[in-house]
Amino acid sequence: MSALRMAAVADRFGRDLEEDFRVAERLIEDARGQDVRLLALPEACLGGYLLSLDDAAALDDGPPALALDGPEIRRLAALAGEMTVVAGYCEAGPDGDRYNSVVCVTGDGVLGNHRKVHQPLGEDASYASGDRFHAFDTPVGRIGMMICYDKAFPESARALALAGAQIGVCVSAWPGARTHPAADLDNDRWKRRFDLFDRARALENQIVWLSANQTGTFGSLRFVGSAKVVDPGGDVLADTGVTAGVAVAELDVAHALETARRSMGHLRDRRPETYTHAGAVSA
Repeated sequence: MSALRMAAVADRFGRDLEEDFRVAERLIEDARGQDVRLLALPEACLGGYLLSLDDAAALDDGPPALALDGPEIRRLAALAGEMTVVAGYCEAGPDGDRYNSVVCVTGDGVLGNHRKVHQPLGEDASYASGDRFHAFDTPVGRIGMMICYDKAFPESARALALAGAQIGVCVSAWPGARTHPAADLDNDRWKRRFDLFDRARALENQIVWLSANQTGTFGSLRFVGSAKVVDPGGDVLADTGVTAGVAVAELDVAHALETARRSMGHLRDRRPETYTHAGAVSA
């Protein structure tokens, strides 16, 4: 059995694509120097997120839409080299739609792509919605990806686990509370929920969980950072806190999953025939 060194990033990204690539290159090179083999960058790290979740289209044109087979994703793959790198971007769909997407690459090219399914508040005014969750094989194991609000729905991570994902990677641009925000982000209720979702999704599916997030401010949004690596028991192995940083942890993934599932196997012990929608019971 061999250990995998993995990392999740909390950092700031904006509209300037060249600056975003400079930050991404620095983070990838720093991770390479620490022998990291799997690196998760945040949602919308190539081109930035929306300036607001209310009326973003009125504030600017949004992030640049990039083709999955275009030069920017090839550039990211070239930077990744022998590493497996996950990064969020705005995807130009073949039908002219724009998707909030996350891609997984190595130097050999694209390994997987996910379009955000669940859209909070006014995000659907800027992006079309994805329609599935899937897992795929990579040099570091079988991975499933999701984006930000996707993780608020247990079915998202469960679909990935049932598809054989050993590692769930969730990239986010998760902000603090919009109403009654805490002066200290450490005490923000949306930061607390972000952390709870990360630990719950890992524990209930008994998978390794990487959570990357943006930091700083962008438009009206103030991001909570808190990138982390969580083990299959729901324990946080590394966490950046609310500031920019990289959470790095080393784990034998196959052994960790085997150990977590040995006695209490949450996937094994499911009773799907009982999970039907119960009708209303009359008095």
